[in-house]
Amino acid sequence: MKNVFSIPPHHTQFQKLDMNDRNIKKALITGITGSGGSYLADYIAENHKETEIHGIARWHSTAAHKNLEHLGERAMVHECDLNDLSSIIRVFEEVRPDAIFHLAAHANVRAAFITPLSVMQNNVMGTANLFEAVRLTKIDPLIQVCSTSEVYGQVREEDVPIKETCPMRPSSPYAVSKVTQDLLGFSYQRSYGMKVIRTRMFAYLNPRREDLFATSWAKQVAEIEVGKRKELLHGNLDSTRTLIDVEDAMESYWVAMQKCTFGESYNIGGTTTMKVGEFLEKLKKLAKCEITSKVDPKLLRPADVTLQVPDVSKFEKETGWKPKISFEKSIENLLEYWRKRV
Repeated sequence: MKNVFSIPPHHTQFQKLDMNDRNIKKALITGITGSGGSYLADYIAENHKETEIHGIARWHSTAAHKNLEHLGERAMVHECDLNDLSSIIRVFEEVRPDAIFHLAAHANVRAAFITPLSVMQNNVMGTANLFEAVRLTKIDPLIQVCSTSEVYGQVREEDVPIKETCPMRPSSPYAVSKVTQDLLGFSYQRSYGMKVIRTRMFAYLNPRREDLFATSWAKQVAEIEVGKRKELLHGNLDSTRTLIDVEDAMESYWVAMQKCTFGESYNIGGTTTMKVGEFLEKLKKLAKCEITSKVDPKLLRPADVTLQVPDVSKFEKETGWKPKISFEKSIENLLEYWRKRV
């Protein structure tokens, strides 16, 4: 049977624009108050001081603004809901961004099994509204759809390492929504010539996102060290992941905007591959006391993705970019972040 989700890596309509066409004076980050979006704002603030940083956030996301407090007025946050087309149009007309990094999404995979319709509505229609707002306001920005390795689902062993041409077999409502975002990006680039780049990020260590397994465990270790809890709870330990640091991940997004081909998709990931159970053991060795742990059935997913090892040669060949932060440094940073928080 022909795979309807498999998209050819190249198409005659795809074009590489001159580098001069990629001068980003105003960057707009959807989901800027979230964990990934705030780290991307940090990266731009530190490395591209000439670029204005704008972002959108919903009014009930104000609690997350703590992720941006250290940036002060460097990051300008606009109230906007991607499910409200009029609010997106208002922001686009006001800011007229040169680049849009689309990170906003309901991204908790386990929670997506509990509230699947909410996740689909938010992620799919929010993305469709974003593209329509670009058309209606007649702006012509670079657009990056920041997708995820979850789109590949449970891959076959013969498909590892995973290439961009690997069939998409989403295993969760969240993954289905990300596949749809990905294909919307492909469609709007092909139909309307929008400058869309699709990146598929594999697992990364992100201290600000508590629902990721690594972050949750680092937080629990820090709590055990100071006597706030007795044991660490975890889900499935048999999944294999290739890990990258969040700061490297956010830098790669900027590089993708500068060098990648419009209409194309790119896997991005680290160089350290291990089972999540091995990660937990490494975290325990860094703890200041003995850590006992056990499985919590509530943390097990109805369908899990257990093999996520990327082939990133396409991205590396096109950009020359590679991660800089070692796994050892990344895991130390993760644990120290939560020791300070706890």
